[in-house]
Amino acid sequence: MNYTLKTISTQGIPEALVRAERYRLLNEPGEAESICRDVLAVEPDNQAALRLLGLAITDQFVGGAADRYAEAEGILQSLRDPYERLYYTGLVHERRAKSLLHAGARPHTVLVLFEEAMTCFEHAEKIRPDGNDDAILRWNRCVRILQQRSDEWREELASFDAIDSPPV
Repeated sequence: MNYTLKTISTQGIPEALVRAERYRLLNEPGEAESICRDVLAVEPDNQAALRLLGLAITDQFVGGAADRYAEAEGILQSLRDPYERLYYTGLVHERRAKSLLHAGARPHTVLVLFEEAMTCFEHAEKIRPDGNDDAILRWNRCVRILQQRSDEWREELASFDAIDSPPV
């Protein structure tokens, strides 16, 4: 048996992207990722495929060392639109923070990532298209998560000294 990847047709790209979105909604990010890679093999600069690929990778974050944070961020940093670059980079940081939070990471680690996400969302908000409040919605979600944890984290964050931790 020959295990060589086959190339999809240019005409099939729109339907392939619809399928990739559907697989993401069905919580099958590996399927969505594979389809996006097929599209990008034909059209390397396809913005929708890059966006979906980056998101499909973030859908697979579990808060472990094998998570592909840098890969997702690099893909989304390649988007041409400055607003999208900021917004989706913020999503990478937010999703990384959430995955680490779920995995039991320490507050000082998670807080920094939420703040990085919020910085991206704040910059995206300034250049957002009219009527697009996505960056504000994401900002507000980050704030609510941090507010819910503030009492729980206050003591630990107050006693945390970055000098005491190993270098990252």
